[in-house]
Amino acid sequence: MSTVDDCLFCKILAGEIPAEVVDHDEHTLAFRDISPQAPTHVLVIPRRHITNAAEVSADDAEVLAAMILTAQRVAALEGIASSDRGFRLVMNVGEDALNSVPHLHLHVLGGRSMTWPPG
Repeated sequence: MSTVDDCLFCKILAGEIPAEVVDHDEHTLAFRDISPQAPTHVLVIPRRHITNAAEVSADDAEVLAAMILTAQRVAALEGIASSDRGFRLVMNVGEDALNSVPHLHLHVLGGRSMTWPPG
């Protein structure tokens, strides 16, 4: 899997920076956000470095599907997968969206009622 030497999430994948892992598979790693915005706030990242959703190509379809499947497992593990509770999946791209780590990641948020529009 490709990594970038100065990428925070690549360092978590390499075990150089600790994280509270919730789930993983051959394509993804899911861990708790260090600044949670909801009772459940888990990040799902691909093991291969992709900068953000704007950089995704058709070749990344398997990785994106794996990210969604991992998010589904996380929601089930966290008790927020049922239709009466629910959860939110978010990908941020760029500075205006407050994307602070340039490594594709999917936020799994839940455990409280969400408002719309976000932000």
